[in-house]
Amino acid sequence: MDSNDFAKQLGNLAALDDPVRRKLYLFVVGRGVDVSRDEAAKGAGVTRALAAFHLDKLVEADLLQASFRRPEGRGGPGAGRPPKLYRRSTTVLDISLPRRRYELAAHILAQALVRAQSEASLEALRTSAREWGKQLAAEVGNGRSASLPRVSRALEACGFEPAEADGEVVLRNCPFDSVRSESKELVCGMNLALVEGLLEGLKVEDVRARLAPRPDMCCVALKISGAE
Repeated sequence: MDSNDFAKQLGNLAALDDPVRRKLYLFVVGRGVDVSRDEAAKGAGVTRALAAFHLDKLVEADLLQASFRRPEGRGGPGAGRPPKLYRRSTTVLDISLPRRRYELAAHILAQALVRAQSEASLEALRTSAREWGKQLAAEVGNGRSASLPRVSRALEACGFEPAEADGEVVLRNCPFDSVRSESKELVCGMNLALVEGLLEGLKVEDVRARLAPRPDMCCVALKISGAE
């Protein structure tokens, strides 16, 4: 991250200083789908006009992205102008003072493994990821709640954003997205092993993780074993 990028990230964080704007941002991010101004206003407990103002400020700060689209089934003459919808942008907020270069180390290590392309090195990576998954499960704690909600909370603590979709728990983000862009197979295999280790550490036997790539999401999805 050069000085210009660093300054931009500081500006992005400053955009969240306003409590109403921060509340709207967290509401939109938490939904994980396109959100209208009316929905955001209701979720944040503010007027539609105030919500519209702050949502557009978040778009200007590159924290949200906006689009116009009519709901399904509503079109043709008299349908009016499509509503403005908001969702989280691809901007990643990651600032430390003084600056750390962990991502650079991750890129270097990933490239070294890709160049090695040996089954032994890939298996070593997956084994390490599983062990880290178990360790992270121990840090989160087992608890006694139902399997999927407990797994979802553990995934959130690991930096994933789980959400239910089509009877599965999908992960709306990849915490290692910037590294995945240059070594997708490597990172997706590591992600799967990490989640499998997490499930093992949580002693969850009725939830299965599998590779299920979706656009703009993590490659891993989870489902109750035997569920249709």
